[in-house]
Amino acid sequence: MQVTPIGTFYGDAVYKYDAPRQGRLFVGHPGCIELKPGLNFEMALRDLEGFERIWVIFQFHENEGWRPTTRPPVPPKGKDRVGTFASRSPYRPNPIGLSCVRLLKVDGLTLYVDEADLLNGTPVLDIKPYIPMADAFPDAKAGWVEEQEGEPWTVESSETFAVQSRWIAEHSDFDLESFARVQFSRGNFSKDVFDSSRHRLTIDEIAKTGVLAYRTFRIHFCYDDATNKVFLQQISSGYTDEELKIGAEDKYGDKQIHREFLSAKIQPLV
Repeated sequence: MQVTPIGTFYGDAVYKYDAPRQGRLFVGHPGCIELKPGLNFEMALRDLEGFERIWVIFQFHENEGWRPTTRPPVPPKGKDRVGTFASRSPYRPNPIGLSCVRLLKVDGLTLYVDEADLLNGTPVLDIKPYIPMADAFPDAKAGWVEEQEGEPWTVESSETFAVQSRWIAEHSDFDLESFARVQFSRGNFSKDVFDSSRHRLTIDEIAKTGVLAYRTFRIHFCYDDATNKVFLQQISSGYTDEELKIGAEDKYGDKQIHREFLSAKIQPLV
């Protein structure tokens, strides 16, 4: 069997930890699917623009291998892992994903979409219309998902965090506030907000504080598991002074943003 990508998705999420667990949590982060030319896809796209949502079948192009079980971000009561075929884990025997995204418009061979949980550069294998009459079963049982522990968490931020995140958003493509809100919508810190493949979080369960890494920035927060609240306190650079010296290696090409962020003096003294 041979499967050939029909196009590529381009969006804000570059690294695995950028992508939300569900696309509907990524509202306001539009991307686009660019289909390959010369294959008569213009004709294949005819009549699609009348649909509000589409199914996107894609390839998990940055994953290798698969796992028979997976640890969900919010596990069911009394379990730590569930079977891969009973999960949305990206580590599958065949690295194929399915996402229901909002279609904004079609322009030639480009489909503009929102609420996508795909990484930038994801190969797209197929596109199908979402039809509520056939695809929506709101009363269907959801197995172990109905037994998940924990309730949605409230995420609030300090004025310092708001100012810092706004400055970073205005000077780069990084949206730290949206990222934090997506990741913390389900707290359950005692069992880790992330699955085992996302070691981007450190927690002090005694002090009820933590640091969440977003690329090379660090989000400092505190939380209250009695009221299910997360409070975003401030943002700091993940680079040391030595690493930010002029002439130092700039692997990710973002050190100048960090220098300007620090020189803007909008960050509190830690």
